[in-house]
Amino acid sequence: MNQNEKLNNLLKRVEKPARYIGSETNIVMKDPEKVKARFAFAFPDLYEIGMSYMGLQILYHILNRENDIYCERVFAPAPDMESLMREEQMPLFTLETKTPIKDMDFLGFTLQYEMSFTSILDMLELAGIPLKSTDRSEVDPIIIAGGPCAFNPEPLAEFIDVFLIGDGEESLPKLIKRYINAKDRGVSKADFLKEIADDEGVYIPSFYRVIYHEDGTIKAYEKAFEGAPDRVKRCIIDDIEKIDFPTEPIVPLIETVHDRSVIETFRGCTRGCRFCQAGMIYRPVRERSKGRIMDLARKQLESTGHEELSLLSLSTSDYSEFESLAVDLMKECKEQNVSLSLPSLRLDTFSFKVLEEIQGYKKSGLTFAPEAGSQRLRDVINKGITETDIYDAVEQAIELGWKHIKLYFMIGLPTETYEDLDGIAEIARKIIAIYRQSGRTGRFNVTVSVSNFVPKAHTPFQWVRQDSTEEFTKKHNYLHEKLKIKGVTFNYHDDAVSTYEAIFARGDRRLSALLLEAHKLGCRLDGWSEHFDLEKWNTAIMQSGTDVGFYTTRERNYNELLPWDIIDSSITKKFLQSEAEKAMKEVTTKDCRYGCSGCGINRRVNCKMGGIYE
Repeated sequence: MNQNEKLNNLLKRVEKPARYIGSETNIVMKDPEKVKARFAFAFPDLYEIGMSYMGLQILYHILNRENDIYCERVFAPAPDMESLMREEQMPLFTLETKTPIKDMDFLGFTLQYEMSFTSILDMLELAGIPLKSTDRSEVDPIIIAGGPCAFNPEPLAEFIDVFLIGDGEESLPKLIKRYINAKDRGVSKADFLKEIADDEGVYIPSFYRVIYHEDGTIKAYEKAFEGAPDRVKRCIIDDIEKIDFPTEPIVPLIETVHDRSVIETFRGCTRGCRFCQAGMIYRPVRERSKGRIMDLARKQLESTGHEELSLLSLSTSDYSEFESLAVDLMKECKEQNVSLSLPSLRLDTFSFKVLEEIQGYKKSGLTFAPEAGSQRLRDVINKGITETDIYDAVEQAIELGWKHIKLYFMIGLPTETYEDLDGIAEIARKIIAIYRQSGRTGRFNVTVSVSNFVPKAHTPFQWVRQDSTEEFTKKHNYLHEKLKIKGVTFNYHDDAVSTYEAIFARGDRRLSALLLEAHKLGCRLDGWSEHFDLEKWNTAIMQSGTDVGFYTTRERNYNELLPWDIIDSSITKKFLQSEAEKAMKEVTTKDCRYGCSGCGINRRVNCKMGGIYE
């Protein structure tokens, strides 16, 4: 029985066969014999999650423009499909041509979430590719990884051949073209890695040895190859206007998490929230022009038939021409009977007018993210909003007819006290009171959703301790009692998952032992509550000898060499330390639209924050 016959047989026995068949609208089909390099874009989660990721669509489009490169896709199979693939000894394959990914030149993983790391090992095993880079040969593909979690690459250092740090739209095609050139010259894969070692954004962990102090902290990085850089500079595209953006994205055959057209309006953020890794590693703000956004939106809607359009950014209404863009997009969408989604809005008067226009009488929930329950703690994290901002926005929302308010908070933030937790309940209680005092009738609901603070690399809070699992649980139980308020619903995140997320978010390369043990025990798809198995993870901790507290509840000092210091994010450590010290003094830093905060990004690129908002 050949590969296609095997696959057809398996697809009759799984829950969602459309996850594995390909053949969607707008996929790219090439003759593999007529290209010089084949790249499998690997998303270490289910199809529905991966196909909602805009970065996949962008890189798929950019790579497939090149005549000599063929980019195909592969996702983590669901448990039912994985079980059958193992039973039938069917290797993991690409969607476009059903080629076993072991036969590709490159296998490139996007690292969006630390709890997907075990799925990477699972996919490598299903493909028949040795897990560790030292065990691979010339016949195996080069394993690449990029994305936000690559800014601390060390926990995956033993499994990944090349990390690509930063914007990939230019650096990834460049790397593959260099490979084609090397292959034409008969250069081995090992020597090819040496040729690219000093390229911007390229981190090859095997070219470094890590030396540790007796207390377990890092003493030094020693080069195993002299051609490797002292630190790896992140790739930065200084003008995204000139970067091609897909107007014919792939349209999935089944419902995905985000089933809509998406246009990136700008990259980066100016607000400076001290807990937010994305706000630091994606600096500076780089905008697309309004005309370009409008053109992309029209073309995407025409080529996909999607009935919803969404704008993508870290803070949609911070776009410099937001008002005119929103008005013109609403007009276009109405004419085409397409709904418009504007996430991450700053809830000011104009935004409410926009929301009223978009949602009309079918008002979904309105989302606020105070993040902390007191003004003191919001100043610590540099959130930049006050209780007056919150309550004024709520009053306006209620006046316009909204009857469901969603509030997002984080617990376990640095310097947090139980008084700050009381503040969360107080905000919910006051919002209920505002509704009752408005004189309006009918059911009104406030949903309080709480996530656990996880300190991230390259942020001002990279040195602070995380609450233990037990501390998180105690705080959730406390809030559960405090939020027993009529009309209030309380949701919170799994405490143990947050602990493991922090282990990998701030871990070093010794965690390869933990990942291997977890993989052997069957851990995968750990971002899903129904698949995360705490008993297996605790066993993996014990068998690998991992000290959980060393990575989670331990406070770092400013002089400690951190695992991710090998990566230069272009934000200076001096700035991050200054922000950490200001946090402890409850001192805020202004939004850099209103003056440079001295983060250091302008050493690398022209940061235009002084002008584009004027």
